[in-house]
Amino acid sequence: MTMGGRTDGRLANKVAIVTGAGSTPGEGVGTGKASAAVLAREGASVLLVDLHAERAEETRKLIEADGGRAEVFAGDCTKAAACEAMVAAAVEAFGTVDILVNNIGMASVGDVVDITEQEWDRALDINLRTMFLACKYTVPVMAAQGSGSIVNISSISALRGDGTIAYSAAKGAMLAMTVEMAYTHGRQGIRVNAIAPGHIVTPMVRSIPGQDSQYVTTLRNEAGLLGTPGDGWDVAESVAFLASDAARWVTGVTLPVDSGVLTVTPLAMAKYLRAIPD
Repeated sequence: MTMGGRTDGRLANKVAIVTGAGSTPGEGVGTGKASAAVLAREGASVLLVDLHAERAEETRKLIEADGGRAEVFAGDCTKAAACEAMVAAAVEAFGTVDILVNNIGMASVGDVVDITEQEWDRALDINLRTMFLACKYTVPVMAAQGSGSIVNISSISALRGDGTIAYSAAKGAMLAMTVEMAYTHGRQGIRVNAIAPGHIVTPMVRSIPGQDSQYVTTLRNEAGLLGTPGDGWDVAESVAFLASDAARWVTGVTLPVDSGVLTVTPLAMAKYLRAIPD
C-alpha cells in the first residue's frame, strides 16, 4: 500500500471527518481509508468513523506512521445519536469541522422484482441515510464558522444501469442531495460536491461474488478510455482537491473518477473488450 510523497500541506490546520474510514478486509484499499490517509498527508486532522473500530484503527496507524494526526470514532451512522456524537467528538478532539467526506457504502445486486423490501431498506439506510444524518449534524458547525466542504462519494451506478437497483437509487439520491445542499448552504460558505467512482477495484468490490476474477478485473480496466486500473487512491486524490481551497469556486458538481467510462458508448469499447480471453 502506498500513499505517495509528502505534499505542500494544502489542508494544514483543517479538520476532517471521514465516514467509512476503514476498509473492508481484503486486498487493496477502500476509498474511505485512502481518503482519510490523503487528507492527513495534506495536513488535516482526521476523525476516522467506522462501524468496525478495528478497521478504523488500521487507518489511524497508517496515518500516524506517515506523521499525520487522527482519532477513531466507532459508531453506527444510520443512527442520529451516533452522528451527533461523531460531530461532537471531532469538535472536542480538534476544535471544529471543516471537511466532511460521506463515504459509507454497501454494494447490493438485484433488480426491482427480485430485491426484497429488507434489502432495499438496508441499502438506502447504509448508502443514503448515513449521509443525511452526517450532514444534519455537521452543517451547523460549518455554518457557524462560515466555511466548510462536503464531499459525497456516489458512483457511476447513479448514472448508468448495472443491475443494482437499490444501490443505484441511493447513489442517485446522493447526487440530488449534493445539488440541493450546495444551493441551500452556499451562502453559509459551505461547498458541497460529489465524486462518482467508476470501475475501481477496492476490497468491497472484490467481496462481491464474481467480481474478484482476473477476467472481470481486466474487463473493468479495459472498459475505460485509459485502459488502466483505478483504485481507492485515485478517488482519494480527488477528495483532497474538492476539500481544499484549490476548489474554492467549485460547488454542486459531480466529478467522475472513472477513466472516461461515462463519456463513451459501449460499442466504441467493444474492440478492447472482445480482445480479452475468457
